[in-house]
Amino acid sequence: MTSAQSLIEEAKGDFQELLEILDLEDGGNGKFIGQHPSKAWARTYGGQIVAQTIIAAGRTVESDKLDLHVAQTHFIRGGDVKQPIEYQVTALRDERSIANRQVTASQNGEVMSVSLLAYQLGRPGLEHSSPMPSVPDPEGLPEIEETFVGMEKDLTMFVEAPRPIDWRYTNKPSWLAKEAGEAFPYNRVWMRTRGELPDEPRWHEAALAYASDTTILDSIITQHGLSWGLDRIIAATLNHSLWFHRPVRFDQWHLYATESPAAAESRGFSTGAFYARNGDRIASSAQEGMVIYRPRK
Repeated sequence: MTSAQSLIEEAKGDFQELLEILDLEDGGNGKFIGQHPSKAWARTYGGQIVAQTIIAAGRTVESDKLDLHVAQTHFIRGGDVKQPIEYQVTALRDERSIANRQVTASQNGEVMSVSLLAYQLGRPGLEHSSPMPSVPDPEGLPEIEETFVGMEKDLTMFVEAPRPIDWRYTNKPSWLAKEAGEAFPYNRVWMRTRGELPDEPRWHEAALAYASDTTILDSIITQHGLSWGLDRIIAATLNHSLWFHRPVRFDQWHLYATESPAAAESRGFSTGAFYARNGDRIASSAQEGMVIYRPRK
């Protein structure tokens, strides 16, 4: 097997672990316990926290007819990847057509994040979508592992991280763009899980949330011609918001189109849009991240 093929096979196991860590333990009284995957970043990945938060909150919403339409998370502390996370769900409102939840994630009594989630009964109404960018179909694009070949030492942070999501860049990822001397203000990536998800909508919402934190910071650095792994960049998510406009089936292809309108004071702001293959805008995201660039001397 080539290096890329080995990494792709390994990533299939990462998907099984994603299913396991999203299947939270019920601790009673609105408390749920989440675990980390066997492969992890130096600190808890923000997309994991948002995904587990969505599962925890969803388990306390009795009506499966209520759609999650927004999940907003403020990150306070980085997590210890060797310890479980406790998610405490507080019901703020429960009515026939509306529900609101607050979820506090903590370790050892210290708060890691606080999230607000809202659910609503979907009704027919006005509909429109911003146009999906014109990009190549995902089937003809390289899997992300293929873009690592020859650069594995520089991209250790990606090679050693879990990759339960199949990413296929329609533009060059930052490391290939830097090699080519290119800079651009957006990133457009096809995404889907590496296997089939359960039919329950909460799993698909959580999987999209997990993926939404993966490439959204890219556009902050690519418009400066910088790259993960090749440049000295320290980044961390400060807050992250997701809006769901339509039901999602995230084991099918979605285009994640992101851009960064502003960056200053070592913080960058990015927005994103998830599109289904038919062009419908399924979800939107917004994120503020700490992004510190230290030029090599």
